[in-house]
Amino acid sequence: MKNKILFVLALLFGLMFANAGLNKFLNYMPMPEEMPEALLKDFQALMEISWLMPLVGLAELIGGILIIIPRTRALGALILFPVMVGILLVNTVVDTSGLVIALVLAVIMGWIMYENRHKYRPIFQ
Repeated sequence: MKNKILFVLALLFGLMFANAGLNKFLNYMPMPEEMPEALLKDFQALMEISWLMPLVGLAELIGGILIIIPRTRALGALILFPVMVGILLVNTVVDTSGLVIALVLAVIMGWIMYENRHKYRPIFQ
């Protein structure tokens, strides 16, 4: 039962990140019209670095796809980990309106990484 729940959560998690990554290239989801000024300034600063958003989008797309596949889930979690840290930082420091969603995603990421901890052991030896 636990494996089925983890698979469904990893599938939804991976699809969400793959969708976010594709959106950075295809721009099919509109930006919210009402954004806090601090968040707007941060996004404008990120857009000034022309290579950063495509890099994040590529990491989200590849990591999301890898998370969906059980055999490559550990690698996908490693790729998405820095993106997840950035999401948590933005939602705790800049604008707390999405903090609940960010925490739920962080818990799912933590569970995925915990279940694959044996695959990470060689990194720390």
